[in-house]
Amino acid sequence: MNADAPKMPRTIAEYLEQLRAALRGADPALIQDALYDAEEHLRAELAEQPGRSEAEMLAKVVGSYGAPEEVAELYRDQEIKIQRALRPPRPPKQASWVGKFFGVAADPHTYGALFYMVLSLATGIFYFTWVVTGISLSFGLLVLIIGLPFAMLFLGSVRVLSLVEGRIVETMLGVRMPRRPVFSTRGMSFWQRMGTMVRDPRTWGTVFYMFMMLPLGIAYFTIAVTFLATSLALALAPIAKAVLESMGVPYSTCDGPSWICDWVTWLGGWPGTICASLIGIVMLFTTLHMVRGLGHLHGQIAKHLLVAGSAGE
Repeated sequence: MNADAPKMPRTIAEYLEQLRAALRGADPALIQDALYDAEEHLRAELAEQPGRSEAEMLAKVVGSYGAPEEVAELYRDQEIKIQRALRPPRPPKQASWVGKFFGVAADPHTYGALFYMVLSLATGIFYFTWVVTGISLSFGLLVLIIGLPFAMLFLGSVRVLSLVEGRIVETMLGVRMPRRPVFSTRGMSFWQRMGTMVRDPRTWGTVFYMFMMLPLGIAYFTIAVTFLATSLALALAPIAKAVLESMGVPYSTCDGPSWICDWVTWLGGWPGTICASLIGIVMLFTTLHMVRGLGHLHGQIAKHLLVAGSAGE
């Protein structure tokens, strides 16, 4: 027998620890999913075999569910498919800076990040309202008998919302997020669930994330709308000028000092309009780069606060 081989786990905790060790170095979201699935399955098996100890149950289940190393290998193989789905094929890399600058328009993550920034205002208002209301009511009701059940219900809802937000982040920003909660509550009493939720740093990380989504959502929405509207208005200036001229409407008028009117007249003419359009086009692609960068940054923030183990726990 190989002395370096891990011993057969005799408890669910040992099994999960060996599975965590086998997945060391993998994506934290993958580890969270694998640990939750394994714990849920093992506790369900234990509940169906009330006469058996954890060691006896594990000796039987390992043959069907798999040893920790085998389960880890299956999840790593599955992760390859997930990562391929999250990272669709990109256009060939451009060697010149011009190709890299304008190539941002061909990156699907750019538009996912743009849509997320626009949507974040609505989700930020909802998350902030939910968290502030839940915390206020939880503390306010602690003097009543329904206080603790309400607080547990609120913390449970936060866990559900973290999974929903994770799916949004993964779909739009391309950052791998977990499909499962941080831990399984199967077989836990009310007080055990409450204590586990309160002690879990992910609970408070999620609460902080949802609280911060309001200012972040306002900032993201303002940046996206303001820069896009300005750049598109400048880029489409020649079209607006041509339409107004065809209708006989003056493109620009001035009633002020002569030096200001000279600038207005030049800007209202075709040379100034074309220059404004070129500036708008450059500004538009610069905005797309900024949006993609902010999307990547927010994805890392979400992963740091919502995923177990991502902060080096």
